[in-house]
Amino acid sequence: MFWRLDRGKGVLREDRSVVAIRPLAKKFLGAEDENMPEIVTAFDRIVVEVPEVEAAAAELAVLLAAESRPVGQGKKLVLLPNTSIELQQGESDKARIQGLCLRAPAAADAGSLPVGHTLSDGSGTDLLRSQGAAVSPLLVDHVVLQTRSAEDCITLYRDRLGIRLALDREVPEWGGRMLFFRAGKMTLEVIANADTGPSTPRFWGVAFQCGDIEAEHARLTSAGVSLSEIRKGRKPGTRVATVKSHCLGLPTLVIEPASD
Repeated sequence: MFWRLDRGKGVLREDRSVVAIRPLAKKFLGAEDENMPEIVTAFDRIVVEVPEVEAAAAELAVLLAAESRPVGQGKKLVLLPNTSIELQQGESDKARIQGLCLRAPAAADAGSLPVGHTLSDGSGTDLLRSQGAAVSPLLVDHVVLQTRSAEDCITLYRDRLGIRLALDREVPEWGGRMLFFRAGKMTLEVIANADTGPSTPRFWGVAFQCGDIEAEHARLTSAGVSLSEIRKGRKPGTRVATVKSHCLGLPTLVIEPASD
């Protein structure tokens, strides 16, 4: 799905017309072909459904230190350096990560992708950035997807969409696999367990990245955000803190990456 600028009213609107491109199928390039084209270049938007858009925007303004912008009827967008978060009205009384909008040079037929996945050329978010919209100092480090089938995720994200599979590892203590799909300085972390994973894949939580976790912990605490103490992360050299408020009720971490 694309966004277009309504120049008469000076607002962004969704353009549901799509440009069909050839299916990104194995019949053209084998799944293991190192020359497979990079179709998806970045994660353009993380789409979050919330009970009340204005209240959710106020929460994220505190957490992310950036105000949201309206983008179409009943929606708001918060810009981060490597992606954005789109808030839209949901039907539940709890927030949930509804899906991802993936940045690509041209948009494929949305019907060809699973629910929760769309493609965009990124012109809408680029326009907001060019207009000087506030950008959070935090990045999105990763979004977590839970599933039963690791292979289905490989087929979708690597083989069809050309997103780099940066990690595929068995995790015996979980009884499953962990996969990292990386594009545009952000990672989709897949937790796959054939026995306990959800029958329908679901987006679960998000981790924000900062450069100095002590300074970020102090900023958030002074702003009234509740957090855990800083602790070592699962990845060697990282440090994390769990965010307990102002996160829309979603499982949320702040992470300081390992130093080079």
